[in-house]
Amino acid sequence: MTEELKDKIREYLANHYYLNLATVSPQGRPMAHTMAYVSENEIVYLATNKNTRKVQNIMQNPQVAFTVDEDDPDWFDMQALQVEGKASIVADEKELREVGEIMTAKFPITADMPPDPDTVMIKIEPEIVYYLDYSVEFGYRVSVIF
Repeated sequence: MTEELKDKIREYLANHYYLNLATVSPQGRPMAHTMAYVSENEIVYLATNKNTRKVQNIMQNPQVAFTVDEDDPDWFDMQALQVEGKASIVADEKELREVGEIMTAKFPITADMPPDPDTVMIKIEPEIVYYLDYSVEFGYRVSVIF
């Protein structure tokens, strides 16, 4: 069941575009950030300006959480992911190139965007993922540790 659940999570991530990232400020205030993302298996990548609050927060506390969900009014069809993990800034040039290719494939508009030296790539490695699927049963939620 665990590998099957991990495959469902990877597929869910691959087939969605936006997530809601939660970080904590150095003052301990929670913050939510809506972000476009790409994934490679269960690892998620986000591009953003290096001077954003989310980057500053991650540099102080790499523990993050995010959700990916549907925008469907039918509660009984709701599916979503609740993810807790660790964020870092990607420094490896090879990884940056590979993620850039994934980003361009998922979001073709990025191919025409000029390079920005202030852009950084955030990498989130999940530690625990909760998979919600209310079509199974209202309130259905299972978890897997990565």
